[in-house]
Amino acid sequence: MFTLTVNGAQVQTEQDGSLMELLRGMGLTSVKDGCGQGACGTCTVLADGKPVKACVQKISKFQGRAIVTVEGLSPREKEVYTYAFGAAGAVQCGFCIPGMVLCAKGLIDRNPDPTRDEAAVAIRNNICRCTGYKKIIDAILLAARLFREGAEHLSAPAVTGVGQRAHRLDVPEKVQGWGKYADDIQMEGMLYGSALRAAYPRARVLSIDTSAAKALSGVHAVLTAADIPGSSKVGHLKHDWDALVPVGRLTHYLGDAVALVAAETRAIAEQAKALIRVEYEVLPGVFSPQQALAEGAPLVHESGTSNVLAHEHLVRGDAEEALRRSAHVVTRTYFTPFTEHAFLEPECAVALMDPDGESALIYSSDQGTYDTQHECALMMGWEPERIHVVNALVGGGFGGKEDVSVQHHALLLAYHTRRPVKVKLTRDESILVHPKRHPAWMEVTTGCGADGRLTAMKAVVVTDTGAYASLGGPVLQRLCTHAAGPYNYQVIDIDGTAVYTNNPPAGAFRGFGVTQSCFAAECNLNLLAEAVGISPWEIRYRNAIRPGQVLPNGQIACPGTALVQTLEAVKPLYDSHPYAGIACAMKNAGVGVGLPDWGRCRITVEGGKLYLRSGASCIGQGLGTVLEQIACETLGVGRERIVYPNAETNNAPDAGTTSGSRQTLITGEACRRACVQIKAELDGGKTLEELEGREFLGEYLAKTDPMGADKPNPVSHVAYGYATQVVCLREDGTIEQVVAAHDVGRAINPLSVEGQIEGGVVMSLGYALTEAFPLEEGRPAAKFGTLGLFRADKTPDVRSIIVEANPEPLAYGAVGIGEITSIPTAPAVQNAYYRWDGNFRTTLPLENTPYSRTKN
Repeated sequence: MFTLTVNGAQVQTEQDGSLMELLRGMGLTSVKDGCGQGACGTCTVLADGKPVKACVQKISKFQGRAIVTVEGLSPREKEVYTYAFGAAGAVQCGFCIPGMVLCAKGLIDRNPDPTRDEAAVAIRNNICRCTGYKKIIDAILLAARLFREGAEHLSAPAVTGVGQRAHRLDVPEKVQGWGKYADDIQMEGMLYGSALRAAYPRARVLSIDTSAAKALSGVHAVLTAADIPGSSKVGHLKHDWDALVPVGRLTHYLGDAVALVAAETRAIAEQAKALIRVEYEVLPGVFSPQQALAEGAPLVHESGTSNVLAHEHLVRGDAEEALRRSAHVVTRTYFTPFTEHAFLEPECAVALMDPDGESALIYSSDQGTYDTQHECALMMGWEPERIHVVNALVGGGFGGKEDVSVQHHALLLAYHTRRPVKVKLTRDESILVHPKRHPAWMEVTTGCGADGRLTAMKAVVVTDTGAYASLGGPVLQRLCTHAAGPYNYQVIDIDGTAVYTNNPPAGAFRGFGVTQSCFAAECNLNLLAEAVGISPWEIRYRNAIRPGQVLPNGQIACPGTALVQTLEAVKPLYDSHPYAGIACAMKNAGVGVGLPDWGRCRITVEGGKLYLRSGASCIGQGLGTVLEQIACETLGVGRERIVYPNAETNNAPDAGTTSGSRQTLITGEACRRACVQIKAELDGGKTLEELEGREFLGEYLAKTDPMGADKPNPVSHVAYGYATQVVCLREDGTIEQVVAAHDVGRAINPLSVEGQIEGGVVMSLGYALTEAFPLEEGRPAAKFGTLGLFRADKTPDVRSIIVEANPEPLAYGAVGIGEITSIPTAPAVQNAYYRWDGNFRTTLPLENTPYSRTKN
């Protein structure tokens, strides 16, 4: 018998095991299971006042000790930490936040007046992938001050409208740990599901024997592709992804699911998987685009005719001729690698059937409720309306949760067992299964005149899209359409190819292909500036797109285009620092290129309150608060009148995927339009009480022209964001500061915009310097703790400069910010190191820097 005190109450258990599992089993779900490897810190608790990671600790180690989780904080502590984390803007996806709060408490209890460095050290073992740590540290210091000063009556200020540094509406549930992520959901009779993965990246499945697994006590279902009632192929855009690999068909990568198990415990499910016997014919695979494109290469998809997923060739003018006439021409070859999203919450879903067996409910962690609904319906052979998808809180995504991963498996198991089923990936499964950022091989040629005016660009790009299409086609397209950057020149010849391999799939990742092409294009600009004899800042300023000018894709820059203002904002710092690197970027908001791109918001009046319902997922970016601020601005009401339910299908209209920096602009405008309808009623003399039971639907179609449109100036996207970032190095080559000036159109919530900038910059500092996703013939060779993610005590200061110059009325002038924050960072880092040591680096992560890993 083991006895310990948990939140002031004595707890006894006979079984030794994981402390985290004991605490979560008690309903203390603030203790999050982020990795199960002691690497991320989301399971942090206090043991006798000291932070420990509960996932790797045995109960027996805590015999007689006192454990505290955030549920056990005093009312005063909850008040202070909730206010401080809200005021500082420290909460985004929220999955890491309870652990951060406990680290803060452990620090402040022993040191009531910590320094900034001490706060950073206190959270150094806890990863945050959203915030860049700056605002979490701000929150810790603010909390310490509030405790010291005895501040009372702390509550979030009233929300009045657009432009306010508002506390996010989801702060209390995320700080205090009572918000529900998918893995926090428990149901009576719930089973636990898991997938048996492929033993080989490319092999033919000859037979699957499930008899021994089915005979195991506690097992309720063992399924194969033969048990799928609809299509065994699913996919976000192209239906090429096997829900389960059928007998007789090929595996495509090691993450392929071959069989599913549902059992009474996770342990039994794992035992059952070990009893499944699969016979394979092992076949040679291809593990690079170069191998896959070679003559006679094996086909990743045997139904195809080649390993090419997509091809783009963008031509404006005669690049060869323009380059021949250019005073200066630079050609370099660049490589950017796979990158793991490393969101803190592993994929998880809970599915259950209605009693009649005719419909289903899925609680999911994903980036598009309607996308999940449609893919699951395809697998089941159902009308989509039979599947109701509800977003639980989503612990980060960054593009990595656009594809279905566990939702369809949970549904299939629930359908066959008629019991609720939870399917959750382990961290190693997550790293293996979900799509990554595409590696890219890029040969880029850029020319300019003697005066430094750009003349033409020519590029050849090949990307590794891995085993399945995912978003590989659109990512390649965006890589190519943005390759020439935010500059005023018209001649381009950009050829891109996305290639299937037997590696893990690649898909959406913050920046959506533009991180890759921007790195190459911006690095080339610095060599041109050197040839001309001007500074990297000057060549960008001379060529920066201005309102009314024509972008390289032919679109006319809108009146709110403010790239020049971002360059001017960073010039004093750039001019004064010897090792300052610079880069610019542009990024579209919205899907664009002629595709239907709807934002929708349904507002109902219930009990005198306005319920803002949209199928648009919040993955940490704060969409609910954005919609709330837009509603308050339009209607002149306060937050107390607004309710924002989680995204779902059926009760909320389809507002598309949370991707492409689109939701603030497109769904935000839909919300504004619905509010305009309500305002007309209020202006006509009605009260909210008199509108009881009414509903108002706002819709906005971001109308654009298709690729190759026969127009001199096609509208490729409804809006673009622009940015300039400067990275400053110390004499020893470590990063002193990053300054990021971003044209955001209009900042609906400047506090959240700063948080997006800080988090995006730090994410791409990792991309530039430390992160690695090594593969050995398709098998990931990294754990979460060895990915190279930046930690709080190693992260430089990031200063954000918000530029607002957009007169457009759409969504009050807002342009998406989520993706562009990560795009110019890597080339700015490269330029800083070039100035530091004269070594022009062309691959990521950059080699021979103080951040480089020691090679054995």
